Amino acid sequence: MSEDASQQHANPTVPGRPSALDLTQDVAGLTASLVDIESVSGREGAVADAVEAALRSLPHLSVTRDGDAVVARTSLGRPTRVVLAGHLDTVPLPTTPGSRGLVPSVWDGETLYGRGTVDMKGGVAVQLALAATLTEPNADVTYVFYDHEEVEASLSGLGRLVEHHPELLTDAQFAILLEPTDGAVEGGCNGTMRFRVRTAGRAAHSARAWMGENAIHRAAPILARLAGHEPATVHVDGLDYRESLNAVRIAGGVAGNVIPDACEVEVNYRFAPSRDLEQAEAYVRELLDGFDVERTDAAAGARPGLDVPAAASFVAAVGARAKPKYGWTDVARFSALGIPAVNFGPGDALLAHSDDEHVEAAAVRECLAALTRWLS
Repeated sequence: MSEDASQQHANPTVPGRPSALDLTQDVAGLTASLVDIESVSGREGAVADAVEAALRSLPHLSVTRDGDAVVARTSLGRPTRVVLAGHLDTVPLPTTPGSRGLVPSVWDGETLYGRGTVDMKGGVAVQLALAATLTEPNADVTYVFYDHEEVEASLSGLGRLVEHHPELLTDAQFAILLEPTDGAVEGGCNGTMRFRVRTAGRAAHSARAWMGENAIHRAAPILARLAGHEPATVHVDGLDYRESLNAVRIAGGVAGNVIPDACEVEVNYRFAPSRDLEQAEAYVRELLDGFDVERTDAAAGARPGLDVPAAASFVAAVGARAKPKYGWTDVARFSALGIPAVNFGPGDALLAHSDDEHVEAAAVRECLAALTRWLS
């Protein structure tokens, strides 16, 4: 910890250069060390190098590298294997003057500020600390660190691992994704889907608007339907999942004196895990019937799976409350492999991606302690 609450973390890493990670230090300090290695999506190489080097120094683990994803496994012959997974990348750094969610990290007392403190280098630090200290866990453990989570699903490092090295993942009976949950166990996750909804018009000089047809004006009914939509709350396996359906971007027009001949509205649907992709798409198409609708991206949700014995024992062992995950996370990828999965990690998810992203040192330590108890 810094003695001066306003001082930056010592010896920040130069972006793009790997830094040796000390896995024996306090896990909150390890979080700061990870944050100090800038790793915006697409630039995870330096942090992946550091993680790989640290894990290869541990003789009780076998390590595999695929691109900027790293997998480390114990091989103790235990009857149960669990996965602890986390992504290495972050969203871009904030540009607002005065933001503290930057790189390198900054300590303010027992609060660590910096990009990725919450999402999710605190969780990654917990994974690394467990990998270093638990040489004889009560279950075999697969530690997964992967790239490209914060961008489109097609680039996901976890998806690439599923494709290239399924044997490293599919022998597990339970998985924990260390996304921030503020100390709760979040079962499953909503699915997510994006659409482009287009309208067409006819261009004309804006001084003679009657000669054209305004495509932006024609998008008004799309916005009206979305604004009037009442999102559902769906009960799934004991948890209530809130849905949302929103316009998230709109584009149209070519100049300030031209009636626009095209407009495009981007729509995002977050749907309960009781719906599959086909049902979710049909729901949106019915609401926007009559418009040109193109689905551009989709990822299925995951049912909570808290009734599975491994999940139930984990919830009981860590003494945490269970609640639904509204956002999409990679628990859905594990669910698709037939592996029940939950989210459990340090930090408040509401602070993720924010200009003042920060995590409390105690939260990271408590997460480590809970998982240590369970795996010991």
